[in-house]
Amino acid sequence: MTDKKKIIIMGAAGRDFHNFNVCYRENNEYEVVAFTATQIPDIAGRKYPPELSGELYPNGIPIYPEEKLTELIKENGIDEVVFAYSDLPYEYVMRKSAVVNAAGADFTLLGPESTMIKSTKPLIAVCAVRTGCGKSQVSRKIFEILRKKGLKVASIRHPMPYDADLTTQICQRFASYDDLDKYNCTIEEREEYEPYIDMNGVIFAGVDYGKILSEAEKEADVIIWDGGNNDFSFYKPDLLITLADPHRPGHEISYYPGEVNIRSADVVIINKANTANKEDIETVRKNVKNVNPSAQIIDGISSVIAEEGNLITGKKVLVIEDGPTVTHGGMKYGAGTVAANDNNAGEIIDPRNFAVGSITETFNKYNHLTSVLPAMGYGKKQISELEETINNTECDVVVSGTPIDLNRVLNSSKPIVRVRYGVGKETVKDLEKIVADFTSKLL
Repeated sequence: MTDKKKIIIMGAAGRDFHNFNVCYRENNEYEVVAFTATQIPDIAGRKYPPELSGELYPNGIPIYPEEKLTELIKENGIDEVVFAYSDLPYEYVMRKSAVVNAAGADFTLLGPESTMIKSTKPLIAVCAVRTGCGKSQVSRKIFEILRKKGLKVASIRHPMPYDADLTTQICQRFASYDDLDKYNCTIEEREEYEPYIDMNGVIFAGVDYGKILSEAEKEADVIIWDGGNNDFSFYKPDLLITLADPHRPGHEISYYPGEVNIRSADVVIINKANTANKEDIETVRKNVKNVNPSAQIIDGISSVIAEEGNLITGKKVLVIEDGPTVTHGGMKYGAGTVAANDNNAGEIIDPRNFAVGSITETFNKYNHLTSVLPAMGYGKKQISELEETINNTECDVVVSGTPIDLNRVLNSSKPIVRVRYGVGKETVKDLEKIVADFTSKLL
């Protein structure tokens, strides 16, 4: 019998766990020695528990900071490193390959055929080329369109298992605000789950996406994969819709694995076309046609509405934006800034001098942010620091571009104006036709 090949999986508490579950958990040819973690605060130092790692790993699998990668490769005689996180420029990915190869190991990227699970129900996947393209609002609109047809629908969200005890997040079902509290959801998780709850929908997430799919199939006629972090789908789609962002032209062919989503797509939506430069829209269109000439291309409209826009006019405002969009998504602004400008804010305050704790660290790491506060909240301590930063800021009004009601998770000393964003009417008509064609073929 040959020796097992020793593996490390590089990740960020999502794709890494999925790849292990479907490719390595019951595979006697490999020994997964460790996971490494990055991107998300405080996920290193945990353990992938025995309840998830299976019989071959009765003690679980340790999770180390990625900074220890070279040391781990050399100390453990690692043969192969599997790269398993996303929303990254190609230069970054290949630099990691150089680090791994220089330490003596092979560098591997697992593809869709190795990692996708086939559903027994028709499945629509909505993915993107970058974080912050507007993918979730499209997923939710498709959910609504399918439900109006009398179909039972369940969405499954790309993973965000940030709890210290991963056994509590093996298979999660969200249908009420009590469910959010039950699973100690972070602000990032709430941003994705609350909008489904608000429209009386059901969304699943967690760690074990085989179990999650089985549970969703029990109550749905159609499954929606609501992707995240520009990753490709964990499930084999019957229809793949990919969103591109003309505010970041060129990223659709220069980020991993966003280009995978573009090349694989049945439909590409060039989103936010109503707020982007015409030449940037055409750049994206040309790039899409070059790599996937058979894809249907739609110019998408993304609408932004402030609930009480009159409170913004002429005032000093603090703009809070969706955290992932403006941090590792690289955007300098989001819907909150658009709403502040549309409603003629007197001044948009630079929040950096008012930041505390990990919020200060976030600004130091993402130094392109100068006039927005990212809605960071990966735990109670960080939510408290976000609250303190908001209350320190010298402003009249807070303009919140995050999809959740911040008043549910923190206490602001200033009024908060919520900004909602959705799919424009013209794009809804396009989606209705796409869904009608899909259902006529598969249902």
